[in-house]
Amino acid sequence: MIDDMPDGGEDDDAALFRAAIGAVKQTADVAAPPRKSPPKPRARMAERDEIDARSQFRQSTFQRELDARLAELQAGDTLSHKRDPLPANVFNRLKRGQFSVQDELDLHGATALQAEGLLRQFFKEAHDHDFGCVRIIHGKGLQADGAPVLKNLVDRLLRQRNDVLAFHSAPVNQGGTGAVLVLLKRT
Repeated sequence: MIDDMPDGGEDDDAALFRAAIGAVKQTADVAAPPRKSPPKPRARMAERDEIDARSQFRQSTFQRELDARLAELQAGDTLSHKRDPLPANVFNRLKRGQFSVQDELDLHGATALQAEGLLRQFFKEAHDHDFGCVRIIHGKGLQADGAPVLKNLVDRLLRQRNDVLAFHSAPVNQGGTGAVLVLLKRT
């Protein structure tokens, strides 16, 4: 075997390797397999700043809207709102309290922040159970400035919800201006 080695003798490792593997045949170039491109970098801090800014904007907007509503509604005022597609006769039935109330939420003793959370949870559960009519008892409670905080909060939130078809203060035998009947979209 040593006799077949090319010039350079035993010290030439490359020659030894070439002699060991024999003749080499070159293969055609093969394209690299396709690979998924790496994700584009995200500006995570900028996204967080944007979320924080939106949150602060909503809170300040919420406060301005609440302040504006507080000036409008008083304890004895009637809450009333109807979306356009709802027929007038259905709204009149709601005003008279002729719908069966399927669930009720009493907000007595809650702060505005607590009441907002309770309302959101209440509507989620009402939607899950496919309730058509619910009652919210907000009371006639007054703050030092004379404005009914929970009543104004309920009015504002109900007007913003897409699943609320109409609402009206309850008839006297169901709570009067201290409660509101809400007609919800059904699935």
